[in-house]
Amino acid sequence: MAVTPYQQARILAEALPYMQRYDEAIVVVKYGGHAMGQEQLARDFARDIVLLEQTAINPVVVHGGGPQIEAMLKRVGVQSQFAAGLRITDQATLEIVEMVLAGTINKQMVGYINEAGGKAVGLCGKDGNMVIAKKLTRTVVDPDSAIEKVIDLGFVGEPDKVDTGVLMQILGREIIPVLAPVAAAPDGGTFNVNADTFAGAIAGALKAKRFLLLTDVPGVLDKSKQLIKELSVDEARRLIADGTIAGGMIPKVETCIDALDRGVEGVVILDGKVPHAVLLELFTELGAGTLIHA
Repeated sequence: MAVTPYQQARILAEALPYMQRYDEAIVVVKYGGHAMGQEQLARDFARDIVLLEQTAINPVVVHGGGPQIEAMLKRVGVQSQFAAGLRITDQATLEIVEMVLAGTINKQMVGYINEAGGKAVGLCGKDGNMVIAKKLTRTVVDPDSAIEKVIDLGFVGEPDKVDTGVLMQILGREIIPVLAPVAAAPDGGTFNVNADTFAGAIAGALKAKRFLLLTDVPGVLDKSKQLIKELSVDEARRLIADGTIAGGMIPKVETCIDALDRGVEGVVILDGKVPHAVLLELFTELGAGTLIHA
């Protein structure tokens, strides 16, 4: 059904208070690899990010790329191995990860934003020593012996230091930074970093007003699989403890809590496959996911 000019004008007028709420604010958006797999969704997302910048918001995009990395590894015949839910990144895998994340996907998203009328620049955590990572270690319990053992994940890191200098030179100048979750090692090498964790560290360092975590589910669900619209940190921790928040949602919520601890005002987990999810969340009363706040 076509929207009349009157309806368009009313929608814009109703969005005004929300635009004013985020005027000059920093909003970090983590865009997941699964949602990026659909070209039209990616182009719509790019238009929405340009619209944010046009309304005097300072968006920072952090993208993932798990499915795309997996596809490239298969193409070149590199076998993926996983432990504790994370990809074991040896030297051969690291080269592919860096090529796909900081190269192909990053420049594709930059291209979509520029095509939509924005001015995007593609960066990764190594640029300007933006993110220095340390080696990530994970322990698992052997089911037979019940003994804990440390898993060597190779070149997988977690953010240790974040320098926002490069980003602060960019933000407020009509330029949209698009960041790949590849970080520098203290010795000048490279670490592969989980995109959610990377984005949370960036949001925390920037003291962002909002950190939007786009994923492939509607948000945090209760035991009857209904969306929970809002959670405090204490409530989120209780839901983890009682098993309501489980599986892959646990590290996402923990990333959100960590970002809030670092100074982010509010974090939202929402479905990146919903058209214009970012605009629904920021510019309407309904929102589009689960808001977690301190």
